[in-house]
Amino acid sequence: MLKEIKEWVISIVVAVIVFMIVHTFLFATYSVNGDSMYPTFKDKERVIINKISTRLDSIDRGDIIVFHTDTNNDYIKRLVGKPGDTVVYKDDKLYINGKFVQEDYLKENRQNKTNEKLTDDFSVDTLVNSNGSNTIPEGKYLVLGDNREVSLDSRRELGLINKSDVVGKVSLRIWPINAFATDFYESNFDSVNK
Repeated sequence: MLKEIKEWVISIVVAVIVFMIVHTFLFATYSVNGDSMYPTFKDKERVIINKISTRLDSIDRGDIIVFHTDTNNDYIKRLVGKPGDTVVYKDDKLYINGKFVQEDYLKENRQNKTNEKLTDDFSVDTLVNSNGSNTIPEGKYLVLGDNREVSLDSRRELGLINKSDVVGKVSLRIWPINAFATDFYESNFDSVNK
């Protein structure tokens, strides 16, 4: 009997250690809070974040990422610009390094917008943390919410975010079960990613 108890205790301890390693270094679950990424993600949906992507530097334009804004808050947004990029939004159109990027994921929000434009005009040099540069500085990312009319993102006081604050990229939506999905990458960014 004592041997069985010892085996159970060891199994539980090993399972807890493995869980902690996986959660700390590989994956984490997050709950979406708010509508800034609607309709891609809705309030209260649960997602799994791939933390390995930050360590392997495999995050790219078009990925949806989770990042720290301070010690208590994490945000979920779409990565639009990387270090060295020039990003301009003009007449409700996105241009990265001079190339037009079609944002198909904005279709529903464009149809239901309440303002004349879904996304007001801006360029990198007008953003917080750009230091007045036309290109995104080293170690910074430009992020935008898919629901542009309500999103707190790089266009506002968040400004360009620190690359070091990125937790990882969204790999799975696990809740609700009927909304399970795995691929959130926006392939229209491929023309710029090359």
